[in-house]
Amino acid sequence: MTEDPALLTTPTAPPVRDWPALDLRGAEFDPVLAELMREGPLTRIRLPHGEGWAWLATRYDDVRAVTNDPRFGRAEVTRRQVTRMAPHFKPRPGSLAFADQPDHNRLRKAVAGAFTVAAMKRLRPRAQLVLDGLVDGVVRDGPPADLIGRVLEPFPITVVSEVMGVPQEDREQVHAWTREIISTTGAEAADRAKNGLYGWITETIRARAGSTDEDVYALLGAAVGRGEISEEEAVGLAGPLQIGGEAVTHNCGQMLFLMLTDPELLRATRALEPGARGPVLDELLRYIPHRSSVGLARIAREDVELAGHRIAAGEPVYVSYLAANRDPGVFPDPDRIDVERDPNPHLAFGNGPHHCTGAVLARMQTELLVDTLLDRLPGLRLAVPADEVEWRRRTMIRGPRNLPVTW
Repeated sequence: MTEDPALLTTPTAPPVRDWPALDLRGAEFDPVLAELMREGPLTRIRLPHGEGWAWLATRYDDVRAVTNDPRFGRAEVTRRQVTRMAPHFKPRPGSLAFADQPDHNRLRKAVAGAFTVAAMKRLRPRAQLVLDGLVDGVVRDGPPADLIGRVLEPFPITVVSEVMGVPQEDREQVHAWTREIISTTGAEAADRAKNGLYGWITETIRARAGSTDEDVYALLGAAVGRGEISEEEAVGLAGPLQIGGEAVTHNCGQMLFLMLTDPELLRATRALEPGARGPVLDELLRYIPHRSSVGLARIAREDVELAGHRIAAGEPVYVSYLAANRDPGVFPDPDRIDVERDPNPHLAFGNGPHHCTGAVLARMQTELLVDTLLDRLPGLRLAVPADEVEWRRRTMIRGPRNLPVTW
């Protein structure tokens, strides 16, 4: 019997570990990832789809090193069948996620103005009005209520439409496409929604070519008109941003679930004034298992020494921000939620050039959601036992599918 060469070990190459797509419940930390963290700062993994194996960095310092190092690139991933979690892989031109320098800065510059701290300060009052309207409806209808369907899903979708510049008359259709794309109802329905959304985005960017407004579609239309980016790139840039409310929905769903199942955590959060809960939110962002497994790979452009191993040119590398956020060398007692943790340099929004474009927007929405729900619903609690809360199944982004509450 011939041995698989990928399974042979050498002094500098750990064995390849299969990492299946686990059906995890609640805020459970992935047991395979926990094992990989114990086995070494740099291991090798094989995921359910794609081909071959990839390196995995789990230690905080190594994750930061890889994500800051231009010797590891993303563009090559679009031309390779790298081992991956997703069954289907269809990267679009213009996607920031796969752009290397100098293209990455060129593309990001086209939309950066819509996501600055100053822009978010201007948006905040409007976002609060949207949220107040949703919570008004919940209060009016009375308990019980599903916070996901009533608040945590519609709020980010609406706020993102404000930032993007979706005309009022188109929002219902855009929201319907977005909900379909982020649901887990089936790949065929999601593909139809993507085709509809991306067709609409193309028409909208063309229509905004002469605009001087500061929303994303106006910025993209103007950048295309000036020849700074192509129309294809503009569409590829806009799509993930338009769908980007998904992370806020599911992150906040996990945060609220943890609060509503941990009386001490809830008490400590409530004891703080609105606007002063930042350290609690940072700790929850560090702690929650935002995603299943790992995200997008990088490819070594040359031989690189890392954590005592030689990563050869052409070999794929993944980093785990979830693992980095549980590195005991940086976060003492990392598996415990410590609302007084200081400092807390978590990597929940990524690191390096690919740091989340909408991080300031996501953080603002998270603050508004937690503050508004806790303060307007002082008796907030789960309406069902914790083990009856339904969670998203076999999906890349983790979180509760519904969150039945009463007050």
